[in-house]
Amino acid sequence: MNEGKICAKHFSTGKPVRVRWKNGIIASVEENSSAPEDLWIAPGLFDVQVNGYGGIDFQQDGVTREELLKAARQIRRDGCGQFLLTLITDEWMKLTSRFRHFKKLRDESSELKQAIAGWHIEGPFLSDQPGFHGAHNPLAMCDPSPQKIRELREIVGTDPLLLTLSPERSGSIDAITLARSLGIIISLGHTNASAEILQRAIAAGATAFTHLGNGCPRELDRQDNILWRVFDAPGITASFIPDKIHVSPALFRLAHRAMPKEKIIYTTDSMSAGGAPPGKYKIGHMEVEVGADQIVRQPGKTNFAGSALRPIDGIFRAAEMLNCSWQEIWPNFSTQPARMVGLSNELAVGNAANFYTLKITNENQLQELKLVANKMDIRE
Repeated sequence: MNEGKICAKHFSTGKPVRVRWKNGIIASVEENSSAPEDLWIAPGLFDVQVNGYGGIDFQQDGVTREELLKAARQIRRDGCGQFLLTLITDEWMKLTSRFRHFKKLRDESSELKQAIAGWHIEGPFLSDQPGFHGAHNPLAMCDPSPQKIRELREIVGTDPLLLTLSPERSGSIDAITLARSLGIIISLGHTNASAEILQRAIAAGATAFTHLGNGCPRELDRQDNILWRVFDAPGITASFIPDKIHVSPALFRLAHRAMPKEKIIYTTDSMSAGGAPPGKYKIGHMEVEVGADQIVRQPGKTNFAGSALRPIDGIFRAAEMLNCSWQEIWPNFSTQPARMVGLSNELAVGNAANFYTLKITNENQLQELKLVANKMDIRE
């Protein structure tokens, strides 16, 4: 639905507001005298790391427009108004060919332009050390070069681009400086960089850290490890997977005490099993199994290989871990990640009408979720 109005309680203030939109753009946000007691309005969630969703793996060659639309529609159904389509480590020619293909699909579809806000390249400039490379293929990893950094920017033009790299790789500090000059946002990840190297990377322009608590061995030095180094690094924004699986509730709470609230964002890091039932799925060349517990693993192994988390479930699991209301942490999964990549996702005039209404029970349980502008209803 391209235009209309709705009255609901604003997620951050709790006050009734009337929101009008036209041609997919918010036209006004005004205080209103009343609103339904159980109806809330909030900007759509914004996920900076989506490797696949709804049975569709973005790491495969030849993903069709219809398949990409299917994935986009399902993640929007599940609360995420916009996301960064994420490609992981592969041989450079295969990775860039896949990247160009997705860019073309997005540019040819107004619906995909609404959903895919930009791009995230996670690799191949990552640590190839056991535990730190995670589910990425260490044999396909390489050092960054000016040519490769410039090629990534050339592929996407002016679209927002987030690049995750490991700063201890040869040439990484210079690559960060170049990338920032080209408007590429740099996130550190899959790394065992020392505190000194982290500081050099931040000074060169790195501003974020990818899924902290993951992309590292299950057992770490208790005195000096990548978690403590990042907590001690000033100014960096860290993403966390709020599924109670990838990061324990205790570590999740400690991270929120150690870091400023505005420097924490959430991501699903979803792969093709996101929003899909248990079963076997693909992520690149790797087959993984997803159980009823939503844990994604390589068959016979204990380490995780991506996430099957629905975005909206991440909100309520985070609130449960922090013992707070869903309204308090909604910005961590909506306005803050969008701001990190230079976009505005506020419930404000001039922004895209990617907002949702929610009906919440007195027990703080989600009863109804609706992407208003497209009249999509999701009932639990």
